[in-house]
Amino acid sequence: MKVLIIGNGGREHAIAWKIAQSPKLKKLYVAPGNAGTEEIAENIDMAAKDQEAVVKFCKKESINLVVIGPEQPLVEGLVDRLAKEGVRAFGPSKYAAQLEGSKAFAKEIMKKLAIPTAEFSVFTDAELAMDYVAKKGTPIVVKVDGLAGGKGVVVATSMPKAMEAIHLSMVKKVFGKAGEKIVIEECLNGEEASVIAITDGETVKLLASSQDHKRIFEGDSGPNTGGMGAYSPAPVVTEALEKELLMRVFIPVVKELKEQGHPFKGFLYAGVMVTGDGFKVLEFNTRLGDPETQVILPRLENDFLELLLAAADGMLNTIKLEWKDRDCVCVVIASGGYPSDFEVGKKIAGLLTAKESADIAVFHAGTKRQDKDIVTAGGRVLGVVGLGRGMFEALSKTYNAVDKIFFDKMYYRKDIGHKVARIVK
Repeated sequence: MKVLIIGNGGREHAIAWKIAQSPKLKKLYVAPGNAGTEEIAENIDMAAKDQEAVVKFCKKESINLVVIGPEQPLVEGLVDRLAKEGVRAFGPSKYAAQLEGSKAFAKEIMKKLAIPTAEFSVFTDAELAMDYVAKKGTPIVVKVDGLAGGKGVVVATSMPKAMEAIHLSMVKKVFGKAGEKIVIEECLNGEEASVIAITDGETVKLLASSQDHKRIFEGDSGPNTGGMGAYSPAPVVTEALEKELLMRVFIPVVKELKEQGHPFKGFLYAGVMVTGDGFKVLEFNTRLGDPETQVILPRLENDFLELLLAAADGMLNTIKLEWKDRDCVCVVIASGGYPSDFEVGKKIAGLLTAKESADIAVFHAGTKRQDKDIVTAGGRVLGVVGLGRGMFEALSKTYNAVDKIFFDKMYYRKDIGHKVARIVK
């Protein structure tokens, strides 16, 4: 089979790495890819937003399956465009992708289906939003309605912070159209986890649980990022909670979209807060998480390409998911200054040495090849991933590999997974 993966981050490298292991694969392309994907696939200089170019390439190369990594092309309707041209793609339609593309849409779905979530209100007027916050008080959460690259959520612990978030989004329009509408909701306390399902529009199966570390600094402090690390499984997601989430969240949402005439095919991600009063859904994403993918796929025993094909063809009920009984950790190495200003073009050393162990993988995110060197090309640069029998072993192997990598001004959190390591000690 010929497969095209859309995207250029660590998630897409992990997807390519897993698909490349399938005996069903004949040729693998990644568009646009990075310095890591070019080692296992052919990188294509093509932007996901150029739907005409994607369609033309798929037809020219007789692509059998398109796998879309990032949210933007899903929200912009790339799956619909490919389907119209008879090209098989795995991911939700433009309508279904609103679950991620519009936080207000997702919240209304949750409200309709009585899915536990934070109390919320939606605003298109900055003054009304500020009045609401003044009455509710802080802490409070301000969310941009549209896509903002993981940076559109502010947990405001003071009134000035909340007002600033509203002003930046709705008045200064730092997020463009994505911030013209905002969702303001109560601030929840508890343990956060990522639970992702794969569905063919009828059958729904949960992937292994994971937990992301969104804040830039140790101790979960500082601004939100695209994710500084992750681990799987997440002990807070018990077997009982998984069953509850499947029955009360995932199956009802998939059923609702089918009844609306827009069946959801793809990955449905629920960000969940586990509180003393049970779970609450924070948000939905309509694709695999990043860096959650990097800790989920190394634990998956199944042929990933076979799984994707079954889901794309409405045959997911024929697949039984199987998982390695091992923990997995991902530590993201970022450019100094991320998520604000940072420099690129820094030469990366130690990549081959870091992944000498079979239990270690290094997934590229913001990298490119420059002559014979691999250099930094983004904020999040690498995801170093380690498998171990238990969280302590996985952490030890991962950080040992991290220590072998160097580039100027590199930064990473030194406490990824430490919370769960304390819990299971």
